[in-house]
Amino acid sequence: MIIMALEINKSDFQAEVLEAKETVLVDFWAPWCGPCRMQAPVLEKFAEENPAVKVVKVNVDDNQELAMEYRISSIPSLIVFKNGEAVNCAVGLQSKSALVDLVK
Repeated sequence: MIIMALEINKSDFQAEVLEAKETVLVDFWAPWCGPCRMQAPVLEKFAEENPAVKVVKVNVDDNQELAMEYRISSIPSLIVFKNGEAVNCAVGLQSKSALVDLVK
């Protein structure tokens, strides 16, 4: 079974991330970003192997307000949320093992 990362935007960020009961890994990305495209299959594999973590993607081009709110200056940027709070982050292409460490 393939688990796809959920594409979200400003309108569903509150419900999908800030009000989520589980740990949420948010990938801030853009379609034109090479490292972001390389990150995507790593995130998909991570999501498949870590069902307790919700993985969502935010396109920074379509959601500039969210990108500014979370001070995204480089992509891919990954932010981990627990109980509505940003608790960890990483910038740049991350390995699957780095993602596992990031969400601990």
